[in-house]
Amino acid sequence: MARIIGYLKENRRRILMSLAGVIICAISVGVFKLAALGVDPFQSLMSGLDSLIPIEFGTLYVIVNAVLLLFSIIADRHNIGIATFINLFLLGYITQFTYDLLQRLIPSPSMAVRVICLIIGIVVICFGSSLYMTADLGVSTYDAVAIVMSGKWKWGKFKYIRICTDLVCVAAGCILFVLAGNPIGEIPTIAGIGTIITAFFMGPLIDLFNKKIARPILIS
Repeated sequence: MARIIGYLKENRRRILMSLAGVIICAISVGVFKLAALGVDPFQSLMSGLDSLIPIEFGTLYVIVNAVLLLFSIIADRHNIGIATFINLFLLGYITQFTYDLLQRLIPSPSMAVRVICLIIGIVVICFGSSLYMTADLGVSTYDAVAIVMSGKWKWGKFKYIRICTDLVCVAAGCILFVLAGNPIGEIPTIAGIGTIITAFFMGPLIDLFNKKIARPILIS
């Protein structure tokens, strides 16, 4: 117990940054869902599963990430930390709450509102990701998959493995979305322009937030 208390005190700022980062990311995903112009690759998969499986999104998110967590524990547990569990248990439920709230506030958003939500979602998720990553207390269960494949299994460079896992998520999400009975024409709502933008612009924007905000907070 003393070791746990010591760890919490020593890493208090990092834990708070991880917590804030996950909450901010979860809110941003809810905004993305309201925009319905495409989400990041993993959330594309989750959207497909959510359409097909009749349980709450928050619970579904925990189940899927628990499976990925089991993979990480078996393959390489070094990537797992307290932030991994914060992400696992909070992100899905906060996303669901945010999306439900926004739907009540804006039941029929116009295209202009959807575009604004998309822009806000991109900026906010990059800020949240910056806090979460800079805290460095473990990665998400999805991030760990590509890390294991590239680092431990040596299947290739991380960036190429990540592209492959992202493509698999998007493809699987679209297939599940259609199998759930949704029209093919609605696929861009889960894998659209927002998905493309996050693929190309999240990296540079996260790096900017790292330099200007997250790292200064950590060392202040």
